[in-house]
Amino acid sequence: MSKATLTIDLQAIADNWRALDRMTKAETAAVVKADSYGLGAARVAKTLAEAGARQFFVALTEEGVALRQALGEGPVINVFSGHMPGDAEAIAGAALTPMINSTEQLLRQFETLPGHGFGIQLDSGMNRLGMEPAEWAALRDIALSQNPTLIMSHLACSDAPDHEMNDAQLHSFRDMTQGVEVPRSLSATGGILLGPEYHFDVTRPGIGLYGGRPFTKARPVVTLDVPVIQTRSVTPGETVGYGNTWTAESTVTLATVAAGYADGLLRAMGNATGTACFQHEGVTLPILGRVSMDLITVDVSALEEVPATLQLLGQSQGVDDLADWAGTIGYEVLTSLGARYARNYAG
Repeated sequence: MSKATLTIDLQAIADNWRALDRMTKAETAAVVKADSYGLGAARVAKTLAEAGARQFFVALTEEGVALRQALGEGPVINVFSGHMPGDAEAIAGAALTPMINSTEQLLRQFETLPGHGFGIQLDSGMNRLGMEPAEWAALRDIALSQNPTLIMSHLACSDAPDHEMNDAQLHSFRDMTQGVEVPRSLSATGGILLGPEYHFDVTRPGIGLYGGRPFTKARPVVTLDVPVIQTRSVTPGETVGYGNTWTAESTVTLATVAAGYADGLLRAMGNATGTACFQHEGVTLPILGRVSMDLITVDVSALEEVPATLQLLGQSQGVDDLADWAGTIGYEVLTSLGARYARNYAG
């Protein structure tokens, strides 16, 4: 088989959820937006529900509808984007809970779905989604009279524990929600790690479930094994790949493997960094030349025998290692993993 194989460890995801749950006295929800960061929301959410998760968060109403079909009745499915035009029927039909972000959305909710559950998202300083303090002050009494199920905000810098923005947003969120009896939520994975004062009533881990920073104690979740298509020897002075970006200084055994940037393996991992590598049984195998659309070339000179596959993701190196090599973040690596992989679920 020429397809690379992406293995997703469902038990590791459940264990990561449990570990984050043990860190707080709050209810621990789960963020499964973007198809559970590219790993398959239906399978992942069912696993998390079995582990004990009772609230889930998605980005879009359409994601919520698909998740409801997978989970059935019971779990709460919150929609970060709120109540968008034309979504009323889908929100009602799938029993979704929109996180209302603006005056316009609040009016739309009241007009089209009176009595239907909703939450409120407040902007505590990130300036991305949510009602700003003045807008909330004007609408607070009206909104609270309709019994919202949750009031939330989102931290901009929680992956940097010493950043002054964390404290500023905590104080802003407290000020805006002082005296309310509605459950509150401020923290995703990074906020959980900041400590109890950030936890409030509901936490919303996302990347930490899937093995990414800042939850450095997370169990690895994904393994990626890529087939070797061809091997060859290159001699001193020969070049490898597009643009002649790597030139051999000695004789090198080269393996060409069947994956590339069309599969979400970012082009920036090419030898411009000089550190990106595959693994085989503990042996580090550097990537040589550019990552191309469907192929990557790897130095396998250290191996006595070239195996059928080489491993890019696994116990030895994870999504954050790939992200470091590409100058990005683990979120982008996970959500970029392509549709061509043969996907296996373990656990």
